[in-house]
This record gives sequence, C-alpha cells and structure tokens, in this order.
Amino acid sequence: MQGISSIGGDISKMYSGAAAQADKTRFDSKAKAAENSELRSTFDAFVGEVFFTQMMESMRKTTGKPAYMHGGRGEEVFQKQLDQIFSQEMTKASASSIADPMFELFTLSRS
Repeated sequence: MQGISSIGGDISKMYSGAAAQADKTRFDSKAKAAENSELRSTFDAFVGEVFFTQMMESMRKTTGKPAYMHGGRGEEVFQKQLDQIFSQEMTKASASSIADPMFELFTLSRS
C-alpha cells in the first residue's frame, strides 16, 4: 500500500512540475507577444514618422511661397509643427505597410 502511495506522490510531483513548466511557457509566450506588440508599435511609429516627416520636408522645399495667402513669419514658424501632426496622422493610417518588411528584417537579425 505504501508503494502505491509513493507512486501517486511521484506522479503528482511530475504533474505539478509539468504544470509549472506549462505555466512558465505560457507566461513567457505572453510576455514575448506583449514585447513584440510594443516593439512593433514603436517600430511602426518611428519608421512612419521619420519617413513621412522627411517626405513633408522635401515637399515643402519644392514648392514656393504663394503670391497671395501666405501666412508670413507665423506660417514659417509653425509649419514644422503642422508637418509633425500630419506625419503622425499619416503614420497612424499607413505606416504598417511601409514598416512590415523592415520589421521582419529587424526581427530576423535579432533572432
């Protein structure tokens, strides 16, 4: 009888060890998914804002000041802030299409 209870104890130890390992694996995968999600959103924001900011800056250089309806010095002062807001909105809308291939290459190099 004592041998049977010994086997039962060993099985319960093995089961609890396997359950703990499974819990740890689930926790690690959730932590990795959360980390990848945060990394992905940060990566998308960075790539999008840099790309769109440079694009807006280049676009502004190619256009001249209009003869009428120019905002003067005030427009020149706040133009970069407006471009930053535009680039943030464009990033929210479409940065993932630009950043997808770059992110995949980035994660390959980290693996």
